[in-house]
Amino acid sequence: MCAATNTDTLLREEPRHRVLGLIAGRRLRKRAAPYFLVAPAVAAIAAILAYPLCLLAVLSLQHYGIRQLFAHQGVWVGIDNYWSLLGDAAFRAVVLRTLIFTFANVAATLVLGTLIALLMERVLPVLRLVVMAGLVLVWATPVVVAVDMWQWMFDYEFGIVNYALTHAGLGNFIHHSWFDNPIQGFTVIGIVIVWGAIPFVTVTLYAGLTQVPREIVEAAEVDGAGPLQVFRYVTVPVLRPIFVILATLSTIWDFQAFNQVWIMLNARPSADYMVMGVYSFVQAFKVSQYGEGAAIAVVMVVVLLLATAFYIRSYLRQAVGGLEGA
Repeated sequence: MCAATNTDTLLREEPRHRVLGLIAGRRLRKRAAPYFLVAPAVAAIAAILAYPLCLLAVLSLQHYGIRQLFAHQGVWVGIDNYWSLLGDAAFRAVVLRTLIFTFANVAATLVLGTLIALLMERVLPVLRLVVMAGLVLVWATPVVVAVDMWQWMFDYEFGIVNYALTHAGLGNFIHHSWFDNPIQGFTVIGIVIVWGAIPFVTVTLYAGLTQVPREIVEAAEVDGAGPLQVFRYVTVPVLRPIFVILATLSTIWDFQAFNQVWIMLNARPSADYMVMGVYSFVQAFKVSQYGEGAAIAVVMVVVLLLATAFYIRSYLRQAVGGLEGA
């Protein structure tokens, strides 16, 4: 009797178990779907970057000079390369110089890119098309070609900038060398970097501006808000995730700037122009201290990872705050 009752109970509950199992499996597949979608890209990136990064890390733990290069065998020194960098006043100056240079470039890029994007939103469609075409042309120009062009423009003897400033009555700039003074030199290099970065930032922000709800903007204007107040309290909150992404990418690109400095200074940068990308290259291939150059490169990667983690944390905090507010 008891056996028959248990059998009937199982038969009645079996469909329910199946339904619950199907629901659980469907929820699991739904949660795992995004990870399956990004898995091929993550695997490809890991396959391309994992080996060079591991090799770089191993090389940074060795003394690897000319003798070791010919012998194809480095001398294991552990973290001595990193300790020597921490105790090197020149390296600390390079890090500080790179951070200041990166911050100035990122700030200028975001400010100018935002202003141009706001301008594009308000001009006639024909002018907007012209501006967009110019931005695309700038973005499509190869870095080497662009830097060579700017180098000629700021040339101390034949540069058009010196000629224009002199004939505009702003001073005597005939045979003025912009790179004798590091502040002026870094200003010129920063102009080149910002000029090349503005198109991406501007186009991205303009795309974000098109997603700002017009009814909210109009409501704020009806309530008496001025343009600055509308931008601060309406536009910026909508564009904040885009600003975080652009700041992250700009920091990564500008922190490892190499071509602009190297080419503008004719591959002979002085100590005053050493940023981390150039300093790593010089230590590795000019001084032939490949282990120390690899250690500098690893420090660059760590700094960029920390900066990226900071920006991502800020973005996630804003996203969580927005969800809680909703």
